[in-house]
Amino acid sequence: MTKQLQRKLFFLFLFTFIGFISLQIPFNKLLGSNVSFTLFDFFAPIAGVFLGPVYGVISVLSVMVTNNLINDVAWTQGTIIRLIPTLFAVYYFATIKRGAGWILAVPFISIFVFLAHPEGQKVPQYTLFWLIPLIAYRYRNNLYMRSLGATFTAHSVGGAAWIWAFNLPASVWSSLIPVVASERLLFAGGIAVSFVIISKTLSYLASKKILPKLDHVIS
Repeated sequence: MTKQLQRKLFFLFLFTFIGFISLQIPFNKLLGSNVSFTLFDFFAPIAGVFLGPVYGVISVLSVMVTNNLINDVAWTQGTIIRLIPTLFAVYYFATIKRGAGWILAVPFISIFVFLAHPEGQKVPQYTLFWLIPLIAYRYRNNLYMRSLGATFTAHSVGGAAWIWAFNLPASVWSSLIPVVASERLLFAGGIAVSFVIISKTLSYLASKKILPKLDHVIS
């Protein structure tokens, strides 16, 4: 095993471990549900920047699947939908600054899928949120805008899947608009702050030769 591969596997394990711990720390409750937001929602999207998009997705998916297995979470539609959106946020945050514009197809497709549902057609204004990743691409050198694009990319995937899985009425989606706006703005701030904290911490530990230096950091 080469030193480069050893280093990648070490950081994959490290980020997976940190991710699992952050998943155990609740942040708030989703309005009207029993699903908790945790610090993992701030930490997960940045993993791909440090590990590379593929390893980042593997790390985040490993954390969520392992957590569900340990806690004996039933594999329902909701559980599976909960797993997938974050992976798109990881990929968006890791690649968008490099100009990987294809990821912008994800919110576009989500808009069409949502509006194809009879209830979605009654609340088209909800999908305006999913234009934000496209706007954020223009300002992708700004950390907060990159974070905002990532969290709304995840939101678009989740929303498009959720409406078809559970057929929530248009009135519910309409009532969620102010909740989504406040939560996602907060999420973007949390993602940006997490990125700064993790990057500064890893740089410091590398300078003290406590940890090896990472190759994938995109500031």
